[in-house]
Amino acid sequence: MPPVFSHGDLRLYLLNLLDEAPRHGYDLMQALSDRTGGTYTPSAGTVYPRLSKLEEEGLVTKTVDGRKTVYEITDAGRAEVSARSGDLAGIEAGLADSVRLIADEVRAGVREAMRSLQADLAAASSAPSRPTEPSASDARTSAREQVRRADELLSEFRTEVRADLRSHVARGGDLAASVIDDLKSALDEAAAAVRRATRG
Repeated sequence: MPPVFSHGDLRLYLLNLLDEAPRHGYDLMQALSDRTGGTYTPSAGTVYPRLSKLEEEGLVTKTVDGRKTVYEITDAGRAEVSARSGDLAGIEAGLADSVRLIADEVRAGVREAMRSLQADLAAASSAPSRPTEPSASDARTSAREQVRRADELLSEFRTEVRADLRSHVARGGDLAASVIDDLKSALDEAAAAVRRATRG
């Protein structure tokens, strides 16, 4: 994914964030990470020099509040944000694209996992019987091992998808109902394939 902030954009976006409300440095870094869907997390060495420059230019002021330094936009800073509203709209569009890409990746990952599971189940259900059947004890041991594998796969899938979805929403991303509808449909299809394979 290309950088969200091209040359000079970060400076303007910091001003935009301060136009919303006064913030301390860590809050600004967290806001940048949230607005970019976690794809960009600036360091203190990136943010604070830009804030110092904005202060030198008279666009922000800072006050010390306990152990925190709070930055606040000035009237001159607001004037610049207003004058460059078109540039900000372009930056916001880029951020929205980033969120959509993350949602698309989650959706594609779920579909691919379900397709793979369905193909494996179909192959298992159509495999010819072995000429020499294993003993009942061997068959039970093998079946238990496959159940254990299924438990692991389902647990990993649940953990990964849940983490992806929660992280996406925590970063302020939109989550369309169609994504969850697609997930339910894929899971229903996988469950039906398991039933067909086990009821042979």
